[in-house]
Amino acid sequence: MNEMSKTLSNLAAIDAAHHLHPFSDMGKLNEAGTRIIERAEGVYIFDSNGKKYLDAFAGLWCVNIGYGRKEMAEAVSRQMNELPYYNSFFGTTTPPTTLLAQKIASHTGGHMNHVFFTNSGSEATDTWFRMARVYWKALGHPQKTKIIARRNGYHGSTVAGASLGGMKWMHEQGNLPIEGIAHIGQPYWYSEGGDLSPAEFGLKMASELEAKLDELGEDNVAAFVAEPIQGAGGVIVPPDTYWPEIARICKARNILLVSDEVICGFGRLGSWFGFQHFGYQPDLAPVAKGLSSGYLPIGGVLVSDRVAEVMIKEVGDFNHGFTYSGHPTCAAAALENIRILEDEGLVERVRDDIGPYFTKAWQSLADHEIVGEAVNVGLMGGLQLAVDKTTRQRFAKPDDVGIVVRNHCLENGLVMRATGDRMLASPALTISHSEVDRIIETLRKGLDHLRDTVKE
Repeated sequence: MNEMSKTLSNLAAIDAAHHLHPFSDMGKLNEAGTRIIERAEGVYIFDSNGKKYLDAFAGLWCVNIGYGRKEMAEAVSRQMNELPYYNSFFGTTTPPTTLLAQKIASHTGGHMNHVFFTNSGSEATDTWFRMARVYWKALGHPQKTKIIARRNGYHGSTVAGASLGGMKWMHEQGNLPIEGIAHIGQPYWYSEGGDLSPAEFGLKMASELEAKLDELGEDNVAAFVAEPIQGAGGVIVPPDTYWPEIARICKARNILLVSDEVICGFGRLGSWFGFQHFGYQPDLAPVAKGLSSGYLPIGGVLVSDRVAEVMIKEVGDFNHGFTYSGHPTCAAAALENIRILEDEGLVERVRDDIGPYFTKAWQSLADHEIVGEAVNVGLMGGLQLAVDKTTRQRFAKPDDVGIVVRNHCLENGLVMRATGDRMLASPALTISHSEVDRIIETLRKGLDHLRDTVKE
């Protein structure tokens, strides 16, 4: 056995000795051993034992064009041979960085014509957070600093991102949230709607924004931020009444509307951005993930003309940015990714073909005796596990049941995600009809396994 083979065979031990994983209990992980993923192709990943998995989660909501696209490697190679890196400070730019900003703006619908580049969705959150406060100060409202977000929302894991997110278990680490952030309820009808219809509940949850503005004073609030569909919170699809009312309130009460497009952006819902699917116009929109389909790290903030005009004409220096803001090689990857989305009509494919097919297949799981609801938009699905369909009674230990289904799927070659008692899917936009069928078939067996486990 050569030296490289020895290293590969011992990767789990090396990983345990040197690698601290994100969002992981390292003691438990090291005891169980790390799964080593060695290669990928299309919608499949392969581990170091040669086992093949259908990745129904596209990495982390991000590999929109699928794995193994040679065009991406070639575009990155060309750029690295020409100009691997240069910064965007000191009055400079690079061709792919500038062309990427133009290309993104061409898909926003006309009212967002500027982009501030970051390296991730978390950094994009920190960026708009500062930009919103700077914007209002430039307009003579320095007191407009507070931000309203939602419980169970997710906006990254930096200090600002974790504070804005409504995950209490994240707030417990690091003395969060930081000052100036308030949270309102989420539009999670299944869990919290009670006897209200979805339409009534959507309006009720939107009204919490108005109530919070009255409590804080709208002259003190800079912005409201939310995901079009809550991702990490469980693929919570809001009732149809929710977003129109949120947009109305933000406009009427003179606060910025921030649409977190890190997951929903770049085709996942069958539109270029989630705000287009739901029919509202945000002032700021962080993006990442599908921007490069995860091939290289890059993110950004889409900036509306309203905000950009003030930032350009009134602010002067915006003292914010990163060494790798607009990294040319990452920008080249993102440009090639968007070219593939355009040339192969993948956004339209989600809207007109694979999205409707996935919807029919996914919602067929609603007939299972332990499924309370099956919801999705495009290629983003949430499946609620429940004890009783009629009363919407949930399991006493929601975290346990989701893991049972997830692990059973994994053992049978399917990568799913469990958020408590909700099963989540977000496959690549290139997935075939037969591959969707395999997801449903394997997931149904996982549901059967949970049902039988509960009975035992």
